[in-house]
Amino acid sequence: MTDDIRELVSLASRVLGAADQGDFIWGHASARDPDGRGAWIKRSGIGLSEVGPEQVHLVSPDGEVLSGDGPRHLEFPIHTEILLARPDVGGVVHAHSPHAVALAAAGVELRPVSHAATFFVPPSVPRFTETTDLVLTRDLGRSLAKTLGDSSGAFLVNHGIVTVGPDLQTATFAALLLETAAEQMLRTLSFGGHPTWTDDEESLVKREHIYHPAAVHSAWDHLVRRLGG
Repeated sequence: MTDDIRELVSLASRVLGAADQGDFIWGHASARDPDGRGAWIKRSGIGLSEVGPEQVHLVSPDGEVLSGDGPRHLEFPIHTEILLARPDVGGVVHAHSPHAVALAAAGVELRPVSHAATFFVPPSVPRFTETTDLVLTRDLGRSLAKTLGDSSGAFLVNHGIVTVGPDLQTATFAALLLETAAEQMLRTLSFGGHPTWTDDEESLVKREHIYHPAAVHSAWDHLVRRLGG
């Protein structure tokens, strides 16, 4: 089981890296420990695209490395506190996605101008504004979890994003989709004119038709195949 979780976290990390979600050595993905001990997450000091199973370790909510080697990420509370607050969540991603950062900094609400945003909207994507600095403490992690609420993703304004899912495969796909949706929103606005977007009722229908769990997992399989895995 431990080997399987390490492999999943390493795969998710490399998928994110291949999608240009890496920010040099920053950004991380985690999976819930099945025994409730914390989060399996890559060690710090390496980029997402470099992560193999041996670079994944188990971190407790207090920041203790319980299994595995290497220094832990300072922002582990993003993962551990969300997992504590959301029993339905099995995976968490934090990335510094460039278009999502720009959209949130502009104060522009994400709208479903194409399919991608319907994964998140409605409701509106929450905005965490308590700090633009790193989420270094359990208190900040709890505040972020509270801001996230029941949503699938949130903007950390002037910082990055967080996405979650019932498993890490879904959370990883959601991170890529949120960046795509933000880029599409910014492109739409750049043309001026009179933008239109899907209303809430149809957005929910599209979410069910397009992004149901089987489709999301098929998309995950596609992303892994692109890695050559």
